[in-house]
Amino acid sequence: MNAVWPVVLADGDIALRPIKVRDQRAWREINQRNRAWLRPWEATVPPAPPGRFPPQRPTYRQMVRHLRSEAQAGRMLPFVVLWRGRLVGQLTVAGITWGSMCSAHIGYWIDQAVAGRGITPTAVALAVDHCFGPVGLHRIEICVRPENGPSRRVVEKLGFREEGVRPSYLHIDGAWRDHLVYALTAEEVPEGLLTRWHSRSLPGTAQM
Repeated sequence: MNAVWPVVLADGDIALRPIKVRDQRAWREINQRNRAWLRPWEATVPPAPPGRFPPQRPTYRQMVRHLRSEAQAGRMLPFVVLWRGRLVGQLTVAGITWGSMCSAHIGYWIDQAVAGRGITPTAVALAVDHCFGPVGLHRIEICVRPENGPSRRVVEKLGFREEGVRPSYLHIDGAWRDHLVYALTAEEVPEGLLTRWHSRSLPGTAQM
């Protein structure tokens, strides 16, 4: 294990570790139980052009193999989110770009049964600090549907800047959907995003 990948990141009861094939049972159980909770925010595949067959949805094993391959190529960091040792969600750093950009974007989902406990903001902060630290990136984006109030609260609590709207940005829940763009650069959090999050979530401290 090197300092970049594979890696385990942790803060108290919350941890990120690489997704594994053996996570299949827990991953499927959470996804099936949270269908109504997750469906409005999940990426879907647009209809195929005339004369072409629509792509098949990958199996869990195919998905994990693809994520591992992308991680080995340095284009992605695919984590699962753990709370007290139990799998409760997924967080992926994707679209890693080097050269003059040095950026990536983060996507995530969480089990509704544990939502609202600060797990997702902590997970995002852990990932961002890893990206700005050992990985060496400069900018992180998170794109959120305007209707997704819980996800917007996550990035706003962490102090991400809202930069505007990307019309028809992603195919979500069966249609092309607008997304709000939130971003953060390394210079904006010299103390680290996890430190900022802890300072804002202390008892008696006003939170966003």
